[in-house]
Amino acid sequence: MSAPPSPPPAPALVTRRAVKRAVKQALVKAGPVGRKLMPPLTVAYRTWRRSLQLRMALITVVLCGALVGGFGWLVAERNTSAQIRGARDSVRVQLDNGREYATGQLTGYTVPSSAVNAQVESILSRLMITPEQGGGVIVAMSAEAAEATTTDSRLFTGFKTAPRSLNLNGAITPELRHEVAGRGNIASQIVSAQIASSETGVTMGRHTYLVFGTPVATRWGQLELYYLVPMDTAELVSKDFRTSVLLLGALLVVLLVAVVMLVTRLVVSPIRIAARTAQRLSAGLLDQRMTVVGEDDLALLASSFNQMAANLQRQITRLEEMSRLQRRFTSDVSHELRTPLTTVRMAADLLHGERESFDPAVARSAELLQHELDRFESLLSDLLEISRFDAGFAMLDAEPADLVPIVHRVVERLASVAERAGADVEVRAPQAPVVAEVDARRIERILRNLVGNAIEHSEGRPVVVTLAADPQAVAVTVRDNGIGLKPGDEKLVFNRFWRADPSRARQTGGTGLGLSIALEDARLHGGWLEAWGEPGRGAQFRLTVPARAGDRLSGSPLPLMPSGSAIGDTADIPLQSIAELAEADRTAGVS
Repeated sequence: MSAPPSPPPAPALVTRRAVKRAVKQALVKAGPVGRKLMPPLTVAYRTWRRSLQLRMALITVVLCGALVGGFGWLVAERNTSAQIRGARDSVRVQLDNGREYATGQLTGYTVPSSAVNAQVESILSRLMITPEQGGGVIVAMSAEAAEATTTDSRLFTGFKTAPRSLNLNGAITPELRHEVAGRGNIASQIVSAQIASSETGVTMGRHTYLVFGTPVATRWGQLELYYLVPMDTAELVSKDFRTSVLLLGALLVVLLVAVVMLVTRLVVSPIRIAARTAQRLSAGLLDQRMTVVGEDDLALLASSFNQMAANLQRQITRLEEMSRLQRRFTSDVSHELRTPLTTVRMAADLLHGERESFDPAVARSAELLQHELDRFESLLSDLLEISRFDAGFAMLDAEPADLVPIVHRVVERLASVAERAGADVEVRAPQAPVVAEVDARRIERILRNLVGNAIEHSEGRPVVVTLAADPQAVAVTVRDNGIGLKPGDEKLVFNRFWRADPSRARQTGGTGLGLSIALEDARLHGGWLEAWGEPGRGAQFRLTVPARAGDRLSGSPLPLMPSGSAIGDTADIPLQSIAELAEADRTAGVS
């Protein structure tokens, strides 16, 4: 079914709808989990769209959180780097002093011996880090020196550690020792090692150490000197510092959000009040006003709004009074003219009946009088009907009715008009009854106006009336092949007293109220009355009403725009060809 025409949406709206459709499809494809997430996501999206305060708060949280988080991470990293750099500088000084001391103490020994072992013990006790500092010092023998220890089993063959109560060997990784012993470089590393007691073997826990190693050259081989400085305290300080920065950052973000919410509330509250006041004004409560507080921009907004509302109230009141007087005048004039019109009608009927005995000029005058009185009565009837719609007194007397005989009855009653205009009227309707809950009198009046206008503007070309239905709606289209409508005329054609050609004399055509009354009749049914037309291709009017009174329309069984690009050229097609086209339509399911 074709829906009523609507203007194309804006590009931003199209993009938003496309994103929503893509997200919905992704959630549906996700299965049960996606379907469960759809309702809360829908609520969250609606809340996001409707709450300016929420949007401002979330944007503030995201932006300020990113800025504070980045700043806090930078400060924490610089603090940790500063502590590590300070520890490295301090240990490097101790390492250099220890290497010089060990080299000086072992210079006099040309071969490894038990004396060297004792000297290493002395060096360790001399270089050992104080207990307050923690950590320790390790002297390791290189592989070449270890091979020479076979002559003296008392000489140490692996690590000597101070203090002896701890086994600190696990803090020296193979990579670090390869760099110191294999390449002879001074190297450092921060490691996390499991430390155990040398005497009991009980694990003392995992600790973090800054390990510095340096080779110690002797006349009989190479030793390695390692300093182990605990970094647990520095790591704890860095962790506390990061936690403090995180808490302060979170507190700062919360404070910023609170400030933004407060400021936004101060700005949004008057806007919300203005929106509610505007809604009340649009509902007809013209005495609603905003409260003016202070002299700032918001107060200026409230004052300007109140002034605008007061001006609107005066204008609307004046227009309503003028409209009321106009409706009353139209209604009173229409009723008051009924009495003299009846008298004039009686006299005109008498003259018209005796016109054969008059002179030709007088007889013609009697015929013109009769014709103009018919037009005058039609105009009065239309004015009375319009006044009923304006006053809100029009009532719908809906009951089930078959629209097929109504369409045929309208065409038959206008057959003489079509014959005078030289137009052939074709009806395409289903063979089966098309029953709908409508006011048959009003539907017949709508169709009479549409078919009559189509015949008048057909320029002697065929007029096609098509009837179709579906379970929700019934539609009738009236297609002529005349001069058509200019762009934009399809919206103006339902205005009162509007004519497509302003230069046409008022003596031709109807009262100018027929389509306006037809539109009001269609709206009274809850239906649509629409027009389409192009210059040189004719015009088509479509009436769509719900099959059941009170239902809302979602589409129409017939398109508003005729299918095909040469429909307006049927004036050049013989009637036999038109009949063949109609037969083809019947074969497709349309009679």
